[in-house]
Amino acid sequence: MILSHDVSGSGPAVVLLHSAVCDRRMWDAQWQQLVDAGYRAVRCDFRGFGDSPLADAPYSDAGDVLALLDHLGIESAALVGSSHGGRIALTVAALRPGAVTALALLCPGIPGHRPSESLRAFGAREDALIEAGDIDAAVELNVETWLGPEADEETRASVRTMQRHAFDVQMEATVGPNREDVDLSLITAPTLAVGGAHDVPDFRGIAAELPTRLPNARHLELPWAGHLPNLERPEETTALVLEFLKEAAPVG
Repeated sequence: MILSHDVSGSGPAVVLLHSAVCDRRMWDAQWQQLVDAGYRAVRCDFRGFGDSPLADAPYSDAGDVLALLDHLGIESAALVGSSHGGRIALTVAALRPGAVTALALLCPGIPGHRPSESLRAFGAREDALIEAGDIDAAVELNVETWLGPEADEETRASVRTMQRHAFDVQMEATVGPNREDVDLSLITAPTLAVGGAHDVPDFRGIAAELPTRLPNARHLELPWAGHLPNLERPEETTALVLEFLKEAAPVG
């Protein structure tokens, strides 16, 4: 199966990978600006998110992204990943290092991370609400946990819509994604690891740690950000990503 996706523009490819509380619509504010800057922008929905259906057999999110790149004839691309999408970006870059020109990671996950007690408690509370049939409360729990103080009501409504859709679809899931064990030291792409000062400790720590795990990475923490900075301050985050891409994956 090829993931549901959008493609626009020409020039070096930039692939946008969404978080697990959103879908590809989370990149609306960045989409046209990437195209206008001279990039070929690609965004996709992972299985069970947005317009991509659930899987009926074991699969890999990273494998799906690589299959999409092959389908589009893209031999190399910069990857911009948010949270879960950041973890998938790192996995793709480790599996096929020569295909990834740059990594811009916004509050990313990381392969093999063991959740802290507080993150496990969040997951348990979410599971309990879902099992009780209180999906609205589970949605609100995610909105309150993952959006920082800069998020306005329009942004919160957008995340509610995306998260609710994901819950509604994924309650029918019988198969989940495989988790690859990858060697991050194989990653050669220049990497920007962005953290948010208002994010949960797990993800703040992952972003800060990545320069010690990757040979060509730097860390930046945004003092105003929660877990989803490109939704909380779209213009500022877009400018940050474009500035990094100009250095790491220039047009022309």
